[in-house]
Amino acid sequence: MASPDAPLLRALRGDRPERQPVWFMRQAGRSLPEYRELRVGTRMLDACLTPDLAAEITLQPVRRHDVDAAIFFSDIVVPLRLAGVAVEIEPGRGPVFAEPVRTAADVARVTSIDPADVAAAAEPIRDAVRLVVAELGDQVPLIGFAGAPFTLAAYLVEGGPSKEHLRARGMMHADPESWHRLAGWLAQVSRAFLAAQIDGGAQAVQLFDSWAGSLSRAAFLEYVAPHSRVALEGIDVPRIHFGVGTGPFLADMRLGGIADAVGVDWRMPLDEAAAIVGPDTTLQGNIDPALLGAPWPVLAAHVDDVLDRGRGARAHVLNLGHGVPPDTDPTVLTRIVARAHGDVE
Repeated sequence: MASPDAPLLRALRGDRPERQPVWFMRQAGRSLPEYRELRVGTRMLDACLTPDLAAEITLQPVRRHDVDAAIFFSDIVVPLRLAGVAVEIEPGRGPVFAEPVRTAADVARVTSIDPADVAAAAEPIRDAVRLVVAELGDQVPLIGFAGAPFTLAAYLVEGGPSKEHLRARGMMHADPESWHRLAGWLAQVSRAFLAAQIDGGAQAVQLFDSWAGSLSRAAFLEYVAPHSRVALEGIDVPRIHFGVGTGPFLADMRLGGIADAVGVDWRMPLDEAAAIVGPDTTLQGNIDPALLGAPWPVLAAHVDDVLDRGRGARAHVLNLGHGVPPDTDPTVLTRIVARAHGDVE
């Protein structure tokens, strides 16, 4: 298990370690040839629930890139599968639910499942986490993760991926009672999934709200933030809260101080973000994923600019402003890590 003095954990507490901590969202997975080779013949959710396979995939980018954290290889719909919800991940599309949750009766049906069932079914998750932690050493912690209630609800209500999440956003206003019942249940499901990872040895967690940018600030504050707060309240490891397109309510992503760190997407310079979130929150981000294919001098200058602007925050964890695109050259990620660590021009 990582030491409390590991660079990532220090940064999440608000310190500035000598080594700049860096990791990448979606570092475990699609961009690595060793991952694609390992996944041949195995469906995504089966891979997530096979402990030795999930552990190996989690460890691959740590070995290759020398990143300062592992992010547990899973998917945000895994806790729903553990709860008994019928979901599959279709290649090229994403999570697809056999029975979308669109009416009050649908909400009553799905929320009748006890979130404790997730904890009871999560032993493969705990086993995978234990395997990872046993190999990471004392300087690289494992980050556990879960989907935020809104993003999970967006998939459930739509029945699959959507660009604007109109049905989910519509439920908030058309039937707020059902919305809050569903989002409250999802908060407990996400919390149970995070707790299972912490039980196995995860030393930090990140709550992903990938689709929060489709919300107005007013909708976020009324219909989403209270439930995201519940998902993270009482968690006794550092907590990162990340969403895409959350600039209009970035300060609110702190969830009233529950989040130790806030992830920032590529749209907002980190010095501006630091002024918004204040002196008590670590920032994470925010290399533009679109620049990963740019000539190295262009990308290197961008990385340096992100690092410079990150000095405006109390502490900074270098990351992308979203996940690693699947066509990324892995050697570019390795080179970014080396530059952040001061090991390469």
